[in-house]
Amino acid sequence: MTHRKAYYHPDNLRPIMANLNVAILGPPGYAKEVGKKGTSTDITFYNLKRGESTVTIVEPTRYPERLAPLFFAASLARIAVLVVDQIDAAFGESVIMLQALGIREGYIILRNYLDPGRVNPVIKGTVLEGYEQIIDDPIALRERLLDEADRIAEAPPSPEERGGAIPVDHFFNVRGIGTVILGTMSEGVIRKHETLRVLPGERTAQVRSIQKHDDDFDWARAGDRAGIALKNIDAEELDRGDVLASDEALKSESNLSARAELIRYWPAPLKEGMVLHLGHWMQFVPARVASVEAGEDWRKPLLGLELDKPLVYLPGDRAVICQLEGSKLRIAGTLELS
Repeated sequence: MTHRKAYYHPDNLRPIMANLNVAILGPPGYAKEVGKKGTSTDITFYNLKRGESTVTIVEPTRYPERLAPLFFAASLARIAVLVVDQIDAAFGESVIMLQALGIREGYIILRNYLDPGRVNPVIKGTVLEGYEQIIDDPIALRERLLDEADRIAEAPPSPEERGGAIPVDHFFNVRGIGTVILGTMSEGVIRKHETLRVLPGERTAQVRSIQKHDDDFDWARAGDRAGIALKNIDAEELDRGDVLASDEALKSESNLSARAELIRYWPAPLKEGMVLHLGHWMQFVPARVASVEAGEDWRKPLLGLELDKPLVYLPGDRAVICQLEGSKLRIAGTLELS
């Protein structure tokens, strides 16, 4: 087993936990054999902890009937585990989603006597070509993931480090505490007592307290799974996909002009008037195509998009384009956000 140097918080000498975010895609419920069940809606979280290291597993509970849970689960992950019972539409769609999001680290578990010779041609040329194929053993997988978390070395943030953002995936009111949000830090650092913008919109909220895997901390940083108690905002004012942020570089736009790149399987050019969905962080926003400039390559069009609600993002981020109606193929490609 690999061990790493432990870093300590200067105030309370608690070890700095390294958190690994993992998506487990495949037959529903596989993750319950690996981790301890936590919050569950259309996506379900499972938790592992060993010493100072933690693993957060997310599974798309309402997939494949809904595409958004697959996007949410995969977009939160640093590592993916694809469990394959059969070569079907859900398997193919999971491969496409992981490719669109660029999840390059992961494992493939083949079941039902499925031969690698049937799977390898499907994943050839994708990020999954680099995934390790391992045996179907949830206990062994649990140890692998904890070992991976052990390898994540991190020092505590410096006092000057700021510019954090946490997309909200769940929110509720807790008696005696007030409004609490759950989310996974997308970037930077958020600190206790800090006043954050609540995007989209002009709202603000103050951080009352921060918990990571049931331990109190004074901060949360990129990759951490955190529960944050807030002052000056009610749970009824929040929605999934809202972003708590101290990073001034974040943008919030209802109209976008951005370059798309359609996947090689997408059958036809995008047209004006089409309704797409843009997936970014914990947002899955309907958008109408207002204009298309295809140029020489219709798979790389410049799109003008009118969104149902503002999309929150950092310039340079990438969104996943989905088209939910009229086609068996629901993932169209990606969009470069500027």
